[in-house]
Amino acid sequence: MALQGRFHYYEGYDMKTVTFPVKVMYHLGIKTLFVSNAAGGMNPDFSIGDIMIITDHINLMPENPLRGKNDPIGPRFPDMHEAYSKKLVSLADEIAKEKGIKVQHGVYLGTQGPTFETPAEYRMFHRMGADAVGMSTVPEVIVARHCGIDVFGISVITDLGLEGQSVEVSHEEVLEAANNAQPKMTEIMRELIKRS
Repeated sequence: MALQGRFHYYEGYDMKTVTFPVKVMYHLGIKTLFVSNAAGGMNPDFSIGDIMIITDHINLMPENPLRGKNDPIGPRFPDMHEAYSKKLVSLADEIAKEKGIKVQHGVYLGTQGPTFETPAEYRMFHRMGADAVGMSTVPEVIVARHCGIDVFGISVITDLGLEGQSVEVSHEEVLEAANNAQPKMTEIMRELIKRS
């Protein structure tokens, strides 16, 4: 099952709507969720156009999608120690190596949006342990893990917020960087689907 786009919290949707597609996938029997996003890179080793395999996340969204009455499909307090499947990360690394695709690893930080980050926010987020920041993904991953669905995530680094370097960013530049990296990301995901 493939979805085209997603509902974003910054668009005014509530978290139940943002994560509704994940619940539908769960009820259809989906066992693995692949997520992708465009993100601003804060790791000085990153370049625009890099593909970052997500190894963990930091949730700075203003609301947790599990807030409220617990849906009995999962536990009240789901364990998030392995939000992103280590097995799938390892397999993606093998595929990238075989295909000669450079990948980075890192922690993704989710914010509300819809503004790009200030230089001070980039600095703070990087010091908190994040390598990339974006406005999606985290709610869907939380609900997927609540449902017992394994998750694999990729960020395309579409802009940089490095300490000491102030760079203006536009939505058009983000889209261009994402479109350029898409074929490599797609190749990794296609092969992951075949092998997992």
